[in-house]
Amino acid sequence: MTKAIILAGGLGTRLRQVVQDVPKPMAPINGKPFLAHQMDYWIQSGIEGFVLSVGYRRESIIEYFGDIYCGVPVTYAVEDTPLGTGGGLLLAMQHLDAHDPFLLLNGDTYFDVDITELMRLHEDKEAGITFALFKATEPDRFGGVQTSAEGRITGFCSGKATKGQMANGGVYVVDPTAIRKSFQPDGNSVSFENDILPSLFASGCPFFGLESDGRFVDIGVPRDYASASSVLFLRDGDD
Repeated sequence: MTKAIILAGGLGTRLRQVVQDVPKPMAPINGKPFLAHQMDYWIQSGIEGFVLSVGYRRESIIEYFGDIYCGVPVTYAVEDTPLGTGGGLLLAMQHLDAHDPFLLLNGDTYFDVDITELMRLHEDKEAGITFALFKATEPDRFGGVQTSAEGRITGFCSGKATKGQMANGGVYVVDPTAIRKSFQPDGNSVSFENDILPSLFASGCPFFGLESDGRFVDIGVPRDYASASSVLFLRDGDD
């Protein structure tokens, strides 16, 4: 598994009060776009190609990264109208092999997960989707999950995770055949979190999760964006 899809097409309405002229993934952190820091990390981890699902103010993303970024090919799945996280994913999947697992990332979160361990669990368990998980540091913000002793996800908690509960870190290994069985791009807005995942889970698609204690940052709200530079990327060579 060498390719990654990054969902970078959202409107970023909550962050727009502090970052007004660029899409949320391009918000600057210590002089460089958040998305660049994220892609740097995954290139160092072995990712050999990206598909960026883009929409709102996409020109700034395409101009910055071009077709090659740090020697790695970059392809764009362009949303002419907002398609939601699920619709953007389905559009981006058309640029990848129909059968090879890929890494799925959100353009506004950073989670330094060991991709080798995540992929090993995915393969060993023959999972449909494998989640990177973390213990929630604050209540009622992140999507909670329940897991068995072997790491199988047995339930999505109603509402959000409580502090200390296992939560969805927004990094996934995805078997594309699991999604293609039920979903195809049709131009409609679909949520990955609220539509695709619950539907696949209800159908019996095997979900597994790997807990990671790596650094996690979500810049989706102004408070966390303001603190991101003090948590991550303190030196340009460390990202």
